[in-house]
Amino acid sequence: MAIPFRCRCGKLQGEVEPAAAYLRAVCHCRDCQAFARALGRGQDVLDPKGGTDIVALRPSGVRFTTGHDQVACLSLSPKGLLRWHSACCQTPFANTPRNPKLPYVGVLASCMAAEPGTLDAAFGPRRIALGTDSALGEVAATPVRTTLGVVRVMWGVLWAKLSGRQRANPFFDTATSQPIVEPRVLTRQERAEAESVQ
Repeated sequence: MAIPFRCRCGKLQGEVEPAAAYLRAVCHCRDCQAFARALGRGQDVLDPKGGTDIVALRPSGVRFTTGHDQVACLSLSPKGLLRWHSACCQTPFANTPRNPKLPYVGVLASCMAAEPGTLDAAFGPRRIALGTDSALGEVAATPVRTTLGVVRVMWGVLWAKLSGRQRANPFFDTATSQPIVEPRVLTRQERAEAESVQ
């Protein structure tokens, strides 16, 4: 059963297919924190220690159902990840590599319209902690689970490429391999402000 996701105001909606998921993790890195803060959504997305609950999956498992015209994109730097959000209410909802040939998307659990128990059943509990050095407090590292998770993602990416499923990617134009919207790159000042912990 697909899990719905939506922006805060509901103009942008879609769904995620659990069968396409690689893993679920909580990322505390500075960039994920800055992404949420740059959009003014830190309190909505980040947990008390600066973590973002993310489900990593094949892009083919993501579908937009409403509000395609509300999809927006930013990047923290000229070569950084593409970070997707809604234009209408600035809800962060995903991140992808710049190259669509790498079949990976991280969808933020905070935008999924499902109860915590439903998310746990669909994607598993949050047992992997990433970027713990940047956490806003003590967070136990999970080196063994992280290593196993990386292997799982690499295997999933390889399988997606071999099966041809990397071609189905709603974030990129299939004809040009370009993002469906032009990414806005933050200025150095904007990034510094986003990285600042109030």
